[in-house]
Amino acid sequence: MDIRHLEYVLEVVRHESFTKAAEALHITQPTISKMIKNLEDELQTPLFIRSGKKVQLTDAGQAIVAQSQDIVRLFKTLQNELNDVTDFRKGLVRIGLPPMISSIMFPEIVSLFVKRYPGLTIRLIEEGSLTVEAEVASGAIDAGIVMMPVRNDQFEVFPVQNASLRVVMHRQHPLAGRSKLTLRELEQEAFIMYREDFALHARIIDECARLGFKPKIMLESSQWDFICETVAVGLGIALLPEAICQKLDTSRIRTIAMVDPVIPWNLAMIWRRDGYLSFAAQEWIRFTKAYFESKGS
Repeated sequence: MDIRHLEYVLEVVRHESFTKAAEALHITQPTISKMIKNLEDELQTPLFIRSGKKVQLTDAGQAIVAQSQDIVRLFKTLQNELNDVTDFRKGLVRIGLPPMISSIMFPEIVSLFVKRYPGLTIRLIEEGSLTVEAEVASGAIDAGIVMMPVRNDQFEVFPVQNASLRVVMHRQHPLAGRSKLTLRELEQEAFIMYREDFALHARIIDECARLGFKPKIMLESSQWDFICETVAVGLGIALLPEAICQKLDTSRIRTIAMVDPVIPWNLAMIWRRDGYLSFAAQEWIRFTKAYFESKGS
C-alpha cells in the first residue's frame, strides 16, 4: 500500500465512479481500476461494491476511507513543507562571525541574502575565531568565518579576505609620526587586546614570544570599537586588521604599517567536511562564495 492507493480510493468515493475519478486524476480508467484491485488483493478484501455505473463502499472500504482522509492530508502537508525547504522558502542558517568583522564585511551579504530568500531565518553567533571553529566542528553552527589557518582535514575552507595587521595608536603618541614600525619597537607599550578566545590574541602573543618578550596587556575586549576608543584616549596601542583601520577616526587615531613581522589576517569561511548541511545552509555557502568571487576576493 502506498499513498497513491489511498488517493485513488478517495477520488472514487468522491465521484462515486471509477471513470470520473480517473478523469479527475488525469489517468486512464483501467489504471485506477488495476491499482484499486491490487490494493484489494493486498488487503485480501474488497473495498467497493460494483453495481452498475455507481460504486459503494464495503465495510472494509469505509474503514480505509475513515483513516485515509487524514493520512492523505498530512502527506500533502508534508510535501508542501518539504517543497518550502528545498525551494528555500523556509529554513534556518546558523552563522558564526567574529565581532570584529560582523559589522564590517557581512551586513551587505546578509542583506542581499535575506532579500533573495525572505522566508529563511539567519541566526548570527558572534564569537571569536577559536569558538566559531569549535562550534562548526561540533555542528552547533552551520558555517563560520575564522582566521586562518584551520584544520583543513576537518573543514571545507573558502578564503574570503587576505590582509594584515596595523599598529593603532593615539595621534600624540611619540611613535605616531612613523610610516612603519616593527613589533620589537612596541615591546614597552601597553597592549589593548582581543580576548583569549580570539585567534588574533594567540597570534600576537606567539609573535611577541618569538621575539623574546611578553606583551604588557592593559585590557582585553571582544569589541573592536571599544578597543579603538581605549586607544584614542591614550591607554595603550592595538594591532588591528586593515579593514577595521579604514573605519577609524583619523583625527583621533593614527594607524601605521607593521613590518618585521607582517602579521597576516587571512579569513576563511569554513563548514564541516563530513557533516550534514540543511538546504538553507548549503545555499548560504553557495551564495557567499559567489559574492566574494564577484568581488575578486
